Amino acid sequence: MFNRIKEKGLDTFYLNPQIYFDCNRELLIENCKRIEEYNEIFMRLVSGTLYIQIWGNDLRAYDFKSKGLVVRGKISRVEFIERGGSKNEKQHIRSGKN
Repeated sequence: MFNRIKEKGLDTFYLNPQIYFDCNRELLIENCKRIEEYNEIFMRLVSGTLYIQIWGNDLRAYDFKSKGLVVRGKISRVEFIERGGSKNEKQHIRSGKN
């Protein structure tokens, strides 16, 4: 029951990520808390209760302000992973092993 109330609150106060695509060249991600990993082919972002993983070529992060981020480049894949669980689960996600 607590999880359902928590999710409703996140939706009500717009704390969950909002993502807008412009073809495969640009992403606008609102409510991005931090960039956890970043290079020209991979980014891992923390937003709300999710890790957002972005793969592509020539990826660049722009306009990191007001908890929003613009990612530009040739985006080939976006993946969402729920955060939470045990420390081992978080380390497992960080290591890239599934």
